[in-house]
Amino acid sequence: MSICHYARASRCKIFKGEAAFGYCAAKDENYYGFKGHIVVNVYQQVTGFTITPANADERDVLHNLRGALKGLLIADKGLISKPLQEELLTDYINLQTPLRDNMKDDRSKSFVKMLTKTRRLVETVIGQLVEFYSFASCKSRDIWHLSSKLVRKLLAYNLARS
Repeated sequence: MSICHYARASRCKIFKGEAAFGYCAAKDENYYGFKGHIVVNVYQQVTGFTITPANADERDVLHNLRGALKGLLIADKGLISKPLQEELLTDYINLQTPLRDNMKDDRSKSFVKMLTKTRRLVETVIGQLVEFYSFASCKSRDIWHLSSKLVRKLLAYNLARS
């Protein structure tokens, strides 16, 4: 969620001390703002959500989002970590991520195909939130208003899904 253009970020007074500089791999651009993290269930409903400064590590955010999760948790490549997987297994959470190109995959082809298909559904949810609910559009001047706008958009999305 970009707050302002990268060139103007050093002069930006909105969210001073709260937002940060980050990099978006999907858009291949640097930006100043926040990063959104969501947990989606099999019915494509958002069950967990948080925003962090753009430079926050996704592995640190996972502990806030996991709540009462049990079973299979599919994440992106930002959560690849053997110690994290072992820690989550003690809480009965099976963390699965796509592997990087230089990593050997011992999982079955059918399991990897299921992970890819499910990950595509999560990307669809994110795309719908951005496209139909203008989720990436900030238009707020403080965290309280930003978070309340985002929560209302998530509620509308979840109501439309049920």
